Amino acid sequence: MTTAGVLTFVLAGGRGERLYPLTRDRAKPAVPFAGLYRIIDFTLTNCLHSGLRHVFVLTQYKSLSLERHIHQGWDIFSSAVGEFITTIPPQQRIANHWYLGTADAIYQNWYSVERFALERGAPEAILILAGDHVYKMDYRTMLAFHREKGADLTVGVLRVPFPEAAGKLGVLAVDRERRVLKFEEKPAEPTPSPDDASACLASMGIYLFRPEVLWRRLVEDAQDPSSSHDFGKDLINRMVGEDKVFAFPFELGNRNNVPYWRDVGTIDAYWEAHMDLVAITPKFNLYDREWPIHTCHEPWPPAKTVHEEPGRTGMAVSSLLSPGCVVSGSRVVRSVLSPGVRVNSFAEVGESVLLGEVDVGRGAGVRRAIVDKGARIPPGIEIGYNLDEDRKKFFVTESGIVVIPKEEFRGG
Repeated sequence: MTTAGVLTFVLAGGRGERLYPLTRDRAKPAVPFAGLYRIIDFTLTNCLHSGLRHVFVLTQYKSLSLERHIHQGWDIFSSAVGEFITTIPPQQRIANHWYLGTADAIYQNWYSVERFALERGAPEAILILAGDHVYKMDYRTMLAFHREKGADLTVGVLRVPFPEAAGKLGVLAVDRERRVLKFEEKPAEPTPSPDDASACLASMGIYLFRPEVLWRRLVEDAQDPSSSHDFGKDLINRMVGEDKVFAFPFELGNRNNVPYWRDVGTIDAYWEAHMDLVAITPKFNLYDREWPIHTCHEPWPPAKTVHEEPGRTGMAVSSLLSPGCVVSGSRVVRSVLSPGVRVNSFAEVGESVLLGEVDVGRGAGVRRAIVDKGARIPPGIEIGYNLDEDRKKFFVTESGIVVIPKEEFRGG
């Protein structure tokens, strides 16, 4: 199926406040995930495998590391034949303010659509994606559905049990033909799916638009002083009943073993997603060679474990070790270690996520924690064992996950 006429926007400018302090110095899509990757790599990989070669990434807050990552890791398309992945910071071409919402971000960058049309012809469709979700999807199946229905807008939807959606996710009510009848913003009692009374259809933040309809609706939205300028709350609600709006079932485009989509936008969700990865049979398959996840690979050496003595054996069990990791006479259990992490003798790390170049000192203990890049854990210290003490110095979630900020303890 040809995708040459599809222009893609990836929204990657959110503050990621619920993921603080991991977003203290970086945008949410740039937060490391699963050892080797950044969160945005999963959306961009879907674009790559779906044959989408015209991609704009809209950045905004603390975008330096995100832009550097895309430049170093995603400069893989051929400009000679018109392919690109291009980052666009706020241009303020239309108004001198930052993006007011997801819809306003596209409205302020419509100049890029006009330039694309001038140079390559008017796009057949505009695909809008979020850069901060973890999933595998072939967008070509959604494009085929969009064409078949003659839709003005197609929304990607995920079947979600009521308790997981109520008060948390935007929900769409649809008829048997999957035409959208209503959009509900985080309802307490979601409308059930027409083919499964125990579940509802939650919006995934994936939108495929007919360009001329999108522009008309963006202009209307920009002129409405009461609007929050959001796709879900505002544009979709305006379009339902007036335009041809359809819901595309994610399972038809899913490329994972089982349908898997995660918004890792909170510390607990981020930690839980990593614990999924270290299970014997993980819910999300990183090892599928038919849909490999692309990223920027730095030249680290292989990971290694050293020392084999009573009480001082380097070992890692049910864990992911990235290149450059050294587990030296220590024990790592159900944890994810990013590149360059070192765990020194007699230390123990359990159910934790250690980002790049963290150094765990001799005899230290780290349990149910997330340790940001470059932090040095002093010898003998215990983290995650006494949450009352941890709360005096660090952010601790209600479920007891301790977060050590970037470069904390450095020099200690």
